[in-house]
Amino acid sequence: MGDMANSSIEFHPKPQQQREAPHAGGFGCTLAELRSLMELRGAEALQKVQEAYGDVSGLCRRLKTSPTEGLADNANDLEKRRQIYGQNFIPPKQPKTFLQLVWEALQDVTLIILEVAAIVSLGLSFYAPPGEESEACGNVSSGAEDEGEAEAGWIEGAAILLSVICVVLVTAFNDWSKEKQFRGLQSRIEQEQKFTVIRNGQLLQVPVAALVVGDIAQVKYGDLLPADGVLIQGNDLKIDESSLTGESDHVRKSADKDPMLLSGTHVMEGSGRMVVTAVGVNSQTGIIFTLLGAGGEEEEKKDKKGKQQDGAMESSQTKAKKQDGAVAMEMQPLKSAEGGEMEEREKKKASVPKKEKSVLQGKLTKLAVQIGKAGLVMSAITVIILVLYFVIETFVVKGRVWLAECTPVYVQYFVKFFIIGVTVLVVAVPEGLPLAVTISLAYSVKKMMKDNNLVRHLDACETMGNATAICSDKTGTLTTNRMTVVQSYLGDTHYKEIPAPSALTPKILDLLVHAISINSAYTSKILPPEKEGALPRQVGNKTECALLGFVLDLKRDFQPVRERIPEDKLYKVYTFNSVRKSMSTVICMPDGGFRLFSKGASEILLKKCTNILNSNGELRSFRPRDRDDMVKKIIEPMACDGLRTICIAYRDFSAAQEPDWENENEVVGDLTCIAIVGIEDPVRPEVPEAIRKCQRAGITVRMVTGDNINTARAIAAKCGIIQPGEDFLCLEGKEFNRRIRNEKGEIEQERLDKVWPKLRVLARSSPTDKHTLVKGIIDSTTGEQRQVVAVTGDGTNDGPALKKADVGFAMGIAGTDVAKEASDIILTDDNFTSIVKAVMWGRNVYDSISKFLQFQLTVNVVAVIVAFTGACITQDSPLKAVQMLWVNLIMDTFASLALATEPPTESLLLRKPYGRDKPLISRTMMKNILGHAAYQLTIIFTLLFVGELFFDIDSGRNAPLHSPPSEHYTIIFNTFVMMQLFNEINARKIHGERNVFHGIFGNPIFCTIVLGTFAIQIVIVQFGGKPFSCSPLSTEQWLWCLFVGVGELVWGQVIATIPTSQLKCLKEAGHGPGKDEMTDEELAEGEEEIDHAERELRRGQILWFRGLNRIQTQMEVVSTFKRSGSFQGAVRRRSSVLSQLHDVTNLSTPTHVILSAANPTSAAGNPSGESIP
Repeated sequence: MGDMANSSIEFHPKPQQQREAPHAGGFGCTLAELRSLMELRGAEALQKVQEAYGDVSGLCRRLKTSPTEGLADNANDLEKRRQIYGQNFIPPKQPKTFLQLVWEALQDVTLIILEVAAIVSLGLSFYAPPGEESEACGNVSSGAEDEGEAEAGWIEGAAILLSVICVVLVTAFNDWSKEKQFRGLQSRIEQEQKFTVIRNGQLLQVPVAALVVGDIAQVKYGDLLPADGVLIQGNDLKIDESSLTGESDHVRKSADKDPMLLSGTHVMEGSGRMVVTAVGVNSQTGIIFTLLGAGGEEEEKKDKKGKQQDGAMESSQTKAKKQDGAVAMEMQPLKSAEGGEMEEREKKKASVPKKEKSVLQGKLTKLAVQIGKAGLVMSAITVIILVLYFVIETFVVKGRVWLAECTPVYVQYFVKFFIIGVTVLVVAVPEGLPLAVTISLAYSVKKMMKDNNLVRHLDACETMGNATAICSDKTGTLTTNRMTVVQSYLGDTHYKEIPAPSALTPKILDLLVHAISINSAYTSKILPPEKEGALPRQVGNKTECALLGFVLDLKRDFQPVRERIPEDKLYKVYTFNSVRKSMSTVICMPDGGFRLFSKGASEILLKKCTNILNSNGELRSFRPRDRDDMVKKIIEPMACDGLRTICIAYRDFSAAQEPDWENENEVVGDLTCIAIVGIEDPVRPEVPEAIRKCQRAGITVRMVTGDNINTARAIAAKCGIIQPGEDFLCLEGKEFNRRIRNEKGEIEQERLDKVWPKLRVLARSSPTDKHTLVKGIIDSTTGEQRQVVAVTGDGTNDGPALKKADVGFAMGIAGTDVAKEASDIILTDDNFTSIVKAVMWGRNVYDSISKFLQFQLTVNVVAVIVAFTGACITQDSPLKAVQMLWVNLIMDTFASLALATEPPTESLLLRKPYGRDKPLISRTMMKNILGHAAYQLTIIFTLLFVGELFFDIDSGRNAPLHSPPSEHYTIIFNTFVMMQLFNEINARKIHGERNVFHGIFGNPIFCTIVLGTFAIQIVIVQFGGKPFSCSPLSTEQWLWCLFVGVGELVWGQVIATIPTSQLKCLKEAGHGPGKDEMTDEELAEGEEEIDHAERELRRGQILWFRGLNRIQTQMEVVSTFKRSGSFQGAVRRRSSVLSQLHDVTNLSTPTHVILSAANPTSAAGNPSGESIP
């Protein structure tokens, strides 16, 4: 205590001490001193601390803080520290302004072409040619020629410009709101990150941004350090500094060897206390950010370095963490020779900041490019035909001469043709696709927040819809993570419930209480319930809380024991980690000897026990035979009830026989067993139902746990992961490894493929096992499609598996920072049911996009064909440029909003997942698209060629330049829009359902948009006049338009009646790019495009090779290589090129798989260690 008294006196600096510290604000260290101190490591740092401050407590005194009590929690002091030493906050990169986004939206090529055309058209309309009167120039406007009409030539140009502005503003606004949502999400993630500090002797959880220099912070296993500091006291602390140094070995920290703790690094083991010495931009991570110019232009370079994170999402805090590309234990090869070339290539590609591309976006980009190419061709042909027709008609048939004064008139005609061509292009290019994806994903992410899914990477949401396997953790995900001791074995008696304290010998009771109270993290404790009648709150490690609860149930208290032996009096601590599966603490005894308390997994610890306490509390020898007996009679029955068994033991050392504390195996051995306790972690009530839903949806749930195999099996049966009578495997980690490794101890994919399909429970598994299993399932080629794996995890050790998985779920409450960092989605309520919700949303995104596509493509096909044929036959598109743009706006922006925001329904969980290579447009959708297009085209062409007779109005065909809008063409335009509106309702269902109105009122956005569009359409037709080339229609004409529109719904029912299976001729469209993810640029860069036939050929070859692969005889394989030598050679050459490009993933020749199966050496051609399709 003397030590503490001292420091508390020093705590109020005496006047004479003030003289020696003329430093900033009365603190004994300047910012610069601390910054330079934190740049030193190891022995140098220690030396500097000793020279400058004497020791760490000297440093604490200078910073006016107490190593045990922490800062006084007074606001002025904290504020003063923030002013002098900075805040623990790295300012994020400035978001793009609205104007920048507008500018970006304007870069769209089609829009630029339109703008140019509109401006040229405007210019020409203001230029009145001198030869206006001469008849020689042909019929310029032989309609009712009044002054107003000739003046109105500018309206078309202006209207095009106006609609361009509309499109741009809508796009920019969407981008802006998306960015804003992400910032919100990001700041929410940041606010949720809290850190434990000591203030006024109390442990407090404060937000990371509130840390100040001088704070005493508690550091524990799984933390991501938020600031730099110097260690005051540590137990077995090991840190992964790879995010700063790139070295993946864990660095051991201790107050007397290397006390420097740096921000952005991960605590992999142990615990301790540190005094914070640098925060925010002055911390090591902050300095790196400043160099990167987190706010400046250089930022972009960083984005390119393979960080294909959604730029908007990436705010500085997460950037700090993203630097550890390799999360704990994921060893990454340093840049090899190939790596260099990859960097070069990255730089070339990276001139465009690249976002992460998901499967869906890959398919969409490919589809959009194909459609765009088709549109370009169509529009070019349209323009050429129009121009040729006009030239031949005017100069050849009518035999006119090109007169100089007529040039402007002809140019005006050409501009008009050009505008028509561009309009065809505008309608053909589905620029609404990216918008629909963005809206759909952003909407889903927002809604998923309500379902306790905090999505960190946008595409995870959509990948989740394709998930075929979920590898779940047991504790906390499937179970409530509220542990309680329900059975125990003490003094030769197996108690099925908590024993009465009087039934136990005082010696045993005393040892038990001490062993539990001291040998557990002092941060674990049980607090009184928050409200009357609730359960006591468990803080800290849940298993330890169960044991502490057991002490309380025995009518004893752990707090007095801890006060008598505070944490800094503990002699040595071997903290829990996933390798040891036990924790031990050594204390000094009054007689100078030592006592070691140990607790851990019962089967592991019992092997180290040589004695056991009998009912009188005396030692009795404990032989291997007794151990087997105990396992059979006590541990297995407990485990079969789904209990977790923990052994508690101790060992005494006399003062004379002090062991070598570093030699852990020697120290933790020869133990005396005090007790075995069975801890129950009840299954969450809603889990069995959630798992049933997953299984119905075609998703296999596997349980991967560190627990005993019997416990695991019992819980898996309770959850419904395993059902009686099924053919399944439950393996322990050791057995799993034995089955998947060959004699040399290497993992073989083939062996793995025999194990994983039936594996349901993997018990006593190490983090590496989890990673191996996930990687094995992902890399497997046995099924008809690649498996998409989701993983849940909460501990630091789950990092690698979470990163490897297609979608990683981290626990928001129990999860460590490291796990959250490696994950894609954070479950804010740690509950398995939320995963089912994520699957539902993921599938919904996919379906929303398909709905939108079905609608959009129908409009595209119709509009393009109408404009094209109309232009070729009547020299003028029946749909004018401005009308086309309006149609484009409904189709693209509004429809994407309406269809992308359909809420998910339970029925989504009744179908199997789509594969990664399932086309976006199924046969059914293709049938709908073509069917509806046929209906619309029939109607429109009927109206175009015989409409004037039907409605008894003037024909609008062959109207001269600048003639007033005709009723005829207005009716065509109006009918077209009406058909789109009703077809939008049809598009709500894509699997051939009959009732298209089902659940329509559950989506207010959809209803609003349909009605809104209808209202605007009325305004446009009745009052649009010249700009929209519309003339008002009568009620009767309106009713006809509506009638034809409603016909769409009836026609939809007719189409639904035709069975898709009969239409073999229909092709699907929108397959995923290449065999895995091959974008166009990569194809162009790596090699020339592979045509379809060749791909078919390759497919044949894969099957052929697969067949051969099963015949394991070396002889066969050798002859195969001979037979396909040339092909193989080509593959090898190509794979070497590709491996230099570091993108083996993109190999579209899956023969590579066979190579690796047949001769292990070829695996060397795959330096990246990525999955091979």
